[in-house]
Amino acid sequence: MDKRIGSYSFIIGVIIAIVLGIVSLGAANPWLASLLVLLGLIVGLLNVTGKETQEFLLVAAVLVIAASMGGASTTIGSVQYIGQYLSGIFTQVLAFVVPATVVVALKDIWRIGQND
Repeated sequence: MDKRIGSYSFIIGVIIAIVLGIVSLGAANPWLASLLVLLGLIVGLLNVTGKETQEFLLVAAVLVIAASMGGASTTIGSVQYIGQYLSGIFTQVLAFVVPATVVVALKDIWRIGQND
């Protein structure tokens, strides 16, 4: 059951990130962005297992580094016609992935501490 909740949270999170990146839903935007963060936390808690932890953390770290230091959002945003939508989707995906990354990293630190 936990795995199913995590899987559904992931799918719903990606859909919300895409929708929020493409269209502005007015007053619903802050609420949906908060839901996106919550779903990221759920995915981090329930969907990323021990075997997937290393790969997930590596991919998420690369995504966050490219976003912040590589200026990926700015570069994507400069694409003619669709850039603002791509940049919005990218930003919302980060809002979804970063909380999951923090949870998975904390779980991994806890696991490492328990093994000693």
